[in-house]
Amino acid sequence: MPSIPPDLAAFLVEAKRRTYAGLDDDATAAAPLLAGSKQLEHRAPPYAYRDIYFGMGFFVGQETVSRDDRVIWSMSYSGGVRADITDRSTLLEIYKFLRRALLGVGVEEPYRGPRLFEQAGMTYRNEVERALDRFHGVETISRHDGAPLYELRYSGGLLR
Repeated sequence: MPSIPPDLAAFLVEAKRRTYAGLDDDATAAAPLLAGSKQLEHRAPPYAYRDIYFGMGFFVGQETVSRDDRVIWSMSYSGGVRADITDRSTLLEIYKFLRRALLGVGVEEPYRGPRLFEQAGMTYRNEVERALDRFHGVETISRHDGAPLYELRYSGGLLR
């Protein structure tokens, strides 16, 4: 099993805060590698982070971290809001709340957001199993009354 670079978790936290969580799609690369995708990037040598995803209401994507131009870590994800949520303002409200939750990512679990975040009548939960070298999890957003709004599943780890 490959060893986890000691600075990888801190780099992931920095990259996530400087891309979607902190800047939304303003962090999108002008010319994404894949047509129709959003591509978010952050570099802090020797690392480079890239997040490529498709869709909005329901989306799929993949994050990668390269070290010295070799991909060493990756996470795939898919999810989105409930299919019956079609109102654009509601969708944007949910994703604004999601970005606030994702800003709470920490080095202990640098995958998505914190285990629990509550604000503006919504609750974000993140359940993850295992460690940075191989993990999987699910994040959800619901109204405080328990009504589900959003779900995302993710998994990944160190490449070998």
